[in-house]
Amino acid sequence: MQNKTQVFPLPGSIFVHNRLTHSIEVASVGMSLGDDVARQLLAQDPRLADTMVPGIGQVVASACLAHDMGNPPFGHSGEKAIQAFFAEGEGQALQKRVTPELWQDLTHFEGNANAFRLLTHRFQGRREGGYAMTYAMLASIVKYPFASSLAGSHGKFGFFHSEQHYFERIAEAMGMKRLSRDGEPLRYARHPLVYLVEAADDICYEVMDLEDAHKLQLLSYEEARRLMLDFFDDEQRQHIEQRIREEQLEDENEVVVYLRSNLIGLLERECANTFMAHQEEILGGTFQGSLIDHVSERPAKAYRACADFSKRHIYNSKPVLDVELSGYRIIHTLLSLYTEAILQPERFYSRQLLGRVASQYEVRSADFGQRLHAVVDFLSGMTDLYALDLYQKISGMALPVV
Repeated sequence: MQNKTQVFPLPGSIFVHNRLTHSIEVASVGMSLGDDVARQLLAQDPRLADTMVPGIGQVVASACLAHDMGNPPFGHSGEKAIQAFFAEGEGQALQKRVTPELWQDLTHFEGNANAFRLLTHRFQGRREGGYAMTYAMLASIVKYPFASSLAGSHGKFGFFHSEQHYFERIAEAMGMKRLSRDGEPLRYARHPLVYLVEAADDICYEVMDLEDAHKLQLLSYEEARRLMLDFFDDEQRQHIEQRIREEQLEDENEVVVYLRSNLIGLLERECANTFMAHQEEILGGTFQGSLIDHVSERPAKAYRACADFSKRHIYNSKPVLDVELSGYRIIHTLLSLYTEAILQPERFYSRQLLGRVASQYEVRSADFGQRLHAVVDFLSGMTDLYALDLYQKISGMALPVV
């Protein structure tokens, strides 16, 4: 994940967050959220000390570290590129060659579902059980606990058909509430700890994107300061500004870092308290939305303002659009070449291309659907730099250094 885009292009002279640094920061916030919730639950009922409750923070932190493992290169545009290749690109011609379930999975390709596959699937030459993680940790990364046929217009789902039996086993063992009837596409209520993993992610990406945008001069210091201070009431704001003066923070980047730290602390406390306030609904599988949707009025309004600003000025900025456009073309080209290779594996060029694929991917399986999913596994596991390097070499734009 070190060389995978989070939002902005991978850094040159200016550090911005990548998938790895983002995941580490989410894990830190997740640990705090889990520990805070555990302390409050134990205060309510000390008998829970002999259950898994004291370890909630560790489970949430582990899930946070893994939550983005399934994301393809080039950020969310990588997901869109894979979806579009099959839904509206050359890949449409392959629909009749695969099962309806696999087709739904590919046309709705989702990083969260791919993370669950990566952690549980037995890749060729690997052991049964994938990474052999605990059921609690695996349940905690599935934000959308339903099949791809229920993805709808938002395009989100939690597991591929090939791993559905794993998820069903985990969900039943963890006592998750089943919402679908027999014969219907599989659907469950979320595992309670998903809300903490999701909250840690929501907190980090929104706050860190503001910090990165300021570093890249997409966001002025005055605007960054205003957006961050709007989360706090007058008393909190005065305390923060007094500390800035006392610490003699004059460098604008240092001030933004300090504001970011305070803001994360505020949102972490808000989300932990929200979890406790709605614990019956969460445990009963009836809670709607995310924890960040239910925080108190001032931070909720400020968070929406940041999200709106990010959508208008960050996610549609030239650097972000440039990496999305380039990444889309790279992934589309690689998918086109490798799907042609598994369709005609006996050809010389196909053999050469398939020779670049690691042995864990079943690109030579007798089943075409398995071969096709293996190609997607191969591409989604690439870093940005590896995908770019392979694209340039097989397109004849670069030669290996001898």
